[in-house]
Amino acid sequence: MDKVATQRKGNQHLYPPLDPFDQRMMEVGEGHKIYVEQCGNPSGIPVIVLHGGPGGGCSPAMRRYFDPETYRVILFDQRGCGRSRPHASVEDNTTWHLVRDIEAIRTALDIERWIVFGGSWGATLSLIYGETHPERAAALVLRGVFLMTQSELSWFYGGGAGKFFPELWDRFSGLVPVEERDDLIAAYHRRLFSGDIAEETRFARTWTAWENALASIDSAGMGGDSPADYARAFARLENHYFTNAGFLELDGHILKNVGRLEGTPGYIVQGRYDMICPPHSAYALHKAWPGSEIRMIGHAGHALSEPGISAELVSIMDRLRRDPVIRETAA
Repeated sequence: MDKVATQRKGNQHLYPPLDPFDQRMMEVGEGHKIYVEQCGNPSGIPVIVLHGGPGGGCSPAMRRYFDPETYRVILFDQRGCGRSRPHASVEDNTTWHLVRDIEAIRTALDIERWIVFGGSWGATLSLIYGETHPERAAALVLRGVFLMTQSELSWFYGGGAGKFFPELWDRFSGLVPVEERDDLIAAYHRRLFSGDIAEETRFARTWTAWENALASIDSAGMGGDSPADYARAFARLENHYFTNAGFLELDGHILKNVGRLEGTPGYIVQGRYDMICPPHSAYALHKAWPGSEIRMIGHAGHALSEPGISAELVSIMDRLRRDPVIRETAA
């Protein structure tokens, strides 16, 4: 969802491109191997980047939000996507497996505490990780907040966002028979897991295109098809997680447990016109989380690459690198 045309505009606010100093495949159990990389300063302040989706994978642009002389930046592809294997697999692939994988990475890299940086589903995972292991999160930096609630899913897959983009919604919902349109997540699930690769790919591309089309405030509508391998992993994993309500015990899990983040600094960056993850979730999180900061970006949608969002995230990370508490605790 972050690979959109505004990326070129957002790049002007980022640090120059850089290559990893470490790349590895980690075995994390249940037959899964995940891709992990490190870049920046090997002795710097550690920050782990959690990508969106689920199923989006990390990208080289995500390395560039951090001063490479100050930060030790860790990126990884979550189970089933990107360079992780097996590709597009939903077996033993849940939120709690991912939380366990993050801890496995931290232990393998001998890191005591780190900054957790994530957007969209990456913000969801950041919050769940932070609530599960508050002693390991020196700070959370979040973008495009998604709280993994049924109301958010209903907004995006039940017609709410479609009222603003009726022609795009018609393409997304129109691929499914009328009698199944009352639950498009379930209807797509049947086809994304049909066992027919051609059908799975066709529905995966349409699922992915609907999200990509609404990511940027300057979107001109659905663009070309995503590569088949990317779309199939993205759509299958995302649908799998949404079908299972994020594998959380109850709707509203994150806000119910936000008290566990007391004392953990939180920085929330939200596009005012985010059609995928509307601002009410980010604001509700901020109100429930004493000490958190929120910045609503006026001319911005959902994408990481929105110029205003990129600029604010870089500004926050530049501020944190000078924070003596962060420098002392994130080591």
